[in-house]
Amino acid sequence: MGIATKVEDNVWTASVVSMPPQLGGLLTELAEIPDIGMALRKVLSEYLELKSKALQERIAAFETKWNMSFDEFSRKCAEGTLAGDAYSYEVEKDFWEWEQAVTLQGHYESLRLQWM
Repeated sequence: MGIATKVEDNVWTASVVSMPPQLGGLLTELAEIPDIGMALRKVLSEYLELKSKALQERIAAFETKWNMSFDEFSRKCAEGTLAGDAYSYEVEKDFWEWEQAVTLQGHYESLRLQWM
């Protein structure tokens, strides 16, 4: 697969996307749309939705476990007011995983708003 790109005013643009015929056929078949560009857009949009849904479920699980939002959890960790040891393995692990889910959720949402 190849993409013809150019940079103009510090903006990358893709004018042509080439791909093997089998991949193009698979893409249009999966999307149930004969136009490759529209099929790619649909597949990427659905991918973003699936990723966002999975991340939201992960975030909701942490919110349920800790009975608070990530912002509150983060603040309590920083202030040392979290019940228990804020530096325990469980708390640190949850902090990093939760932060990653929240960060990725925001990233995927910005991509969705920008491109979809």
